[in-house]
Amino acid sequence: MGFHDSLEAGAELDFYRIEAPIARSGMASIYRAIDKRDNRVVALKIPHPDLEADPILFDRFQREAGIGEKLDHPKVMRVFAGEKRSRVYMVMEWCDGRLLREILDEGRMPHERAIHIAIGVLDALEYIHAKGIVHRDLKPENIMVDGADNIKLIDFGIAADAAAKRLTYANFTAAIGTPNYISPEQVKGKRGDARSDIYSMGVILYEMLTGKLPFTGPNPMAAMNERLLNHPMPPSVADPTIPPQLQEILYRALERDPRNRYAHAYDFKRDLEHMDQVGVEDRPELRDWQKRKSQVARKLLYYGGLALIPVVILLLMFLLSRHL
Repeated sequence: MGFHDSLEAGAELDFYRIEAPIARSGMASIYRAIDKRDNRVVALKIPHPDLEADPILFDRFQREAGIGEKLDHPKVMRVFAGEKRSRVYMVMEWCDGRLLREILDEGRMPHERAIHIAIGVLDALEYIHAKGIVHRDLKPENIMVDGADNIKLIDFGIAADAAAKRLTYANFTAAIGTPNYISPEQVKGKRGDARSDIYSMGVILYEMLTGKLPFTGPNPMAAMNERLLNHPMPPSVADPTIPPQLQEILYRALERDPRNRYAHAYDFKRDLEHMDQVGVEDRPELRDWQKRKSQVARKLLYYGGLALIPVVILLLMFLLSRHL
């Protein structure tokens, strides 16, 4: 058992007194603690011993800490630097509230509440993107919501920093995010940029409004392939009270090609704040969403096209010979 795995209430680590364990992930354990110097409540994120032995994952943990220490915004969880520590761990702002995932598990939200929360997240994204940071794992589990529906964006474990070197991770899902929320370009193995976070926010807003995910499947790979091949159920089909302007905003955020998506979090936020100014397009995906393609059909079409190439070549040679 590692040192931190046995930490209980009353245990001390440098300047901090442990109050209670809060969560455990594949990389670290999180504890509620008290800073003995000023009685401030903080969260300690302590990596598991096996992570410390893996240079790539350990580098990833340190990168998360470095990114967090650069950020200072009311809607982004702070990471505190400064004092000398006896081992590697993060000291983070304590955030009161519930994870958005817990709230979504209770069912879909009223439109006004969903929009309010989305605008808060987009505020946070606008700030981190301006700092050259892409979250890359935006999902309800990484958004804290307090009693007044103010948000805190948390967990920058796989965030990308434009100023840092690029890392390649062996774990596919850890490198690109969570299957239900990642963008089509991430599914294709690309690193993703700010527009990938915007896509993820579109998925979250869709889920807040309808109580459903836009793309699902019997397994994670199927769910990811769905967004490459098919259109989601129109939000107004899942909830007829969703107005056309709000539906249009969702479609703009969920564009398969990032070039057609909102380019900036500010643009997404502005449309949510001024829906009366949003023009509604006549989108074919509103009519064609029930026409489903499969990966098998896509492969058959591809290989069928390859098989026709020699036939076309022979036909052209025949026609040319007739004219000679």
